[in-house]
Amino acid sequence: MIKGKAIKFGNNIDTDQIIGGEYLSLPTIQSMVPYAFKNYKNFRDNYENGDIIVAESNFGCGSSREQAPAVLKEMGVGAIIAKDFARIFYRNAINLGIVVIECKDVDKIDELDILELELDKGILFNVTKNERYYIEPIPEFMLSILKSGGIINYMRIKSSDL
Repeated sequence: MIKGKAIKFGNNIDTDQIIGGEYLSLPTIQSMVPYAFKNYKNFRDNYENGDIIVAESNFGCGSSREQAPAVLKEMGVGAIIAKDFARIFYRNAINLGIVVIECKDVDKIDELDILELELDKGILFNVTKNERYYIEPIPEFMLSILKSGGIINYMRIKSSDL
């Protein structure tokens, strides 16, 4: 189970808003972390390791840079829930082992609501409001990648099974 506070964002959060291009020359993903969402006071003030990003539509649009989801993973984001995602961001996130969930009811979730996500059961529960929301099921193959911690670990496990 994934449990954390909801940190809310609107529509069209692009990869430059997640981590600005001016920080891509930093030597490591870890060194980029302090600059993630630098223009979003709600995020900077409220985020704690394991919290859940909740956004409207088209999260992760813009440049297809892998540093954006990599920074979120390094920060320990518990999951990202949005109405929908830019497809390349979605796949990059899955490949890195970040839980990304589509949910049409994100507008019912408020900033700092406590959320519980049970991937195996397909349940998103808002503890604060005592509400359950429908989430799009993750295809079994992608769920296997997530459970392995990302595509690299998944491939290591699969190759050792041969």
